[in-house]
Amino acid sequence: MIIIPIKEGENIDRALKRFKRKFEKTGAMRELRARQRFTKPSVINREEKLKAIYVQQLRQAEQG
Repeated sequence: MIIIPIKEGENIDRALKRFKRKFEKTGAMRELRARQRFTKPSVINREEKLKAIYVQQLRQAEQG
């Protein structure tokens, strides 16, 4: 459960913004969306590998 302490006289919009940020960091929505459909482990591994290759190419291009 996410608890957001609200200080005396604090604007409700600021508290809502803090709540939304905290909720986003938990990754609950991402997990729910991922659980809606089944993805084969081989597909997940392939996507991770392609992402790692992409990031590595970006870093190499940045260095030289």
